[in-house]
Amino acid sequence: MNLKILNKSLHDIKGSFSPESLLGSFLFFLVLSSWYVLRPVRNEMAVANVDDLPYLLAAGAIAMLVINPIYSAIVSKTNLRNIVFYCYSFLILNLIAFLSIWKFSDIGDSLWIGRVFYVWCNVYSFFVVSIFWVVIINIFRNSKTRSFYGVIMAGGSLGAIFGSQISKRFSNSFDEFGLEFFTLSAAILLFLAMILAMNITKSSIAKKVVDDKSIGGGSLDSIKNSLKESEIRNIASYVWIWTCLMTIQWITAINIIDDWSSDSQQRISFFATLEQIVSPLTLIIQLFFTNFLIKKIGIKNIMPAYGIIFLVAYLIYGLAPSITAVAFVTVLCRVFEYGLNKPSREMIYSVFNKNNRYKSSVLIDTFVTRFGDLTGSALIKLAGVTSIATNALPLMALPIAGYLSYLGIKISNKDKIKDL
Repeated sequence: MNLKILNKSLHDIKGSFSPESLLGSFLFFLVLSSWYVLRPVRNEMAVANVDDLPYLLAAGAIAMLVINPIYSAIVSKTNLRNIVFYCYSFLILNLIAFLSIWKFSDIGDSLWIGRVFYVWCNVYSFFVVSIFWVVIINIFRNSKTRSFYGVIMAGGSLGAIFGSQISKRFSNSFDEFGLEFFTLSAAILLFLAMILAMNITKSSIAKKVVDDKSIGGGSLDSIKNSLKESEIRNIASYVWIWTCLMTIQWITAINIIDDWSSDSQQRISFFATLEQIVSPLTLIIQLFFTNFLIKKIGIKNIMPAYGIIFLVAYLIYGLAPSITAVAFVTVLCRVFEYGLNKPSREMIYSVFNKNNRYKSSVLIDTFVTRFGDLTGSALIKLAGVTSIATNALPLMALPIAGYLSYLGIKISNKDKIKDL
């Protein structure tokens, strides 16, 4: 019996590697490579505007709220292939515009241009990934192709590593050439991603599940559906609370790390060590275990598990804060997110109706996610204003973690992941 189970598990793992899954994986590789080339530049802009960061984050959230109805209006009148072309072309043109401003304009060194670029980078990071997932959840929708999600996400992990390496190589050229190499590289990688995504939408597997008709509906569909439809409202609330709790967790961890050491070199070494643990571990799980674990554990157990993880994390931070606790919690949260929870959420998106797959999923992955970050930051700020001890805030957030598990149960019961 055990041998039978082992053989079936190996067969499932082997089945998740196919020409289609590898193509999707390579597409995610290109998309995240494009973003991770720009990410260190975005972070540098954050350091340069650290005092204004809350306002810039708020500006990013407002920008996403404004852009979503525009995106929905365009999506309503076109098909998947054109959605990829319009959205990615627009972002590529933005990169070229910023490059032109820095190279040929007198305002290239303006502080405000840096702030605008920071806000734009936040929009870019969410939308390039959201449009990618719109392609995936609309094409890979049946029980067989949903098993590809782990392998597809592994391509993104490799792309993040590759893009970061490109950015690292270009860092020496920053003082002389500014952002030229960064923006050009990001634009080229996104252009290649656009061409590949458009070809995937014409593939034989896409023709079975995607038609060339326009999506239909209106510009406010994503917002209205997120408020009126319980299945969309529940998953939106889940993502909002998850990002809020993740922000509280991270800021609490930063404070523990700061108390642990005032030596920058030691802190950098600690962060680097975490990456050396998280990246390969996540990649191994995505490649070989994501599909197997989702099948064995079940989405109905994975979605509520986040609340339990946060309960454990916050109890550790509140009662026994230490650098070891930070390492354990960080590795656990990130591996669970990218190895199990994110693929599970995308599987839930894949069984939404057509309108919500194209529109509501993007609103959730852009505005709702950023709004969750803002909420978490606001709670941290409120704690500072009211003189709540740093290690007490995680304990106060325990009921919110419990509510996240409750939402996970509601989502799992409501949204049955069935074959199509």
